[in-house]
Amino acid sequence: MADNSREIINEGLWRNNAALVQLLGLCPLLAVSGTVVNALGLGLATTLVLAGSNVTVSLIRNLVRPELRIPTFVLIIACFVTAVELLMKAFVYDLYLVLGIFIPLIVTNCVIIARAESFASRNHVGRSLLDGLAMGAGFTLVLVALGAMREVVGHGTLLAQAELMFGAGSEWLTITLIDGYRGFLLAILPPGAFIGLGLLIALKNVIDRRQQARRAAVKAAATPSSTQTTATS
Repeated sequence: MADNSREIINEGLWRNNAALVQLLGLCPLLAVSGTVVNALGLGLATTLVLAGSNVTVSLIRNLVRPELRIPTFVLIIACFVTAVELLMKAFVYDLYLVLGIFIPLIVTNCVIIARAESFASRNHVGRSLLDGLAMGAGFTLVLVALGAMREVVGHGTLLAQAELMFGAGSEWLTITLIDGYRGFLLAILPPGAFIGLGLLIALKNVIDRRQQARRAAVKAAATPSSTQTTATS
């Protein structure tokens, strides 16, 4: 069971990451990742919807007729998006105004409907919840990493406007990395988002290739020993 859970977490965070591997949900990923705070806000909202919809779909998976699955799943996702939207209006209204239309558009996020159809509708509640949290966390990590890159290069700051998420008095969280920095416009614009995402995907591919080469080297080093032991016997 522990190995199974580890596999689900690894799939969501790294091996089958929604943004870096599946390349799903790119519209909000590229549009909202201008700063860390914006990226974190949308990532957490998406994770809540993913987890809630996965659990609900898993609970009713045996009650829904096959031809009604997709409309039912979309309705469930829309209900959770509405709940998250109301929560953001109540507790982080300023951040909600900044994110704007991208909160309601979570309903159309391909990541959520894909996990409901391919995983939650085929697995029990515990696995579905873990999958939703892992996929949401993986998506959020990419959002935050891209937001950090764009904010540092574009504004020379980190966690700017932290009070939007953490409330009044959290302005001290903002870090000014370069005093008097005029900014780099390309990083703030959509082309900068595409370039940043491309760099993150390239970095992941490099890490994966090195891990594969390392595993191959270990396997190759172990194979002669096994062969020699067999021959000796």
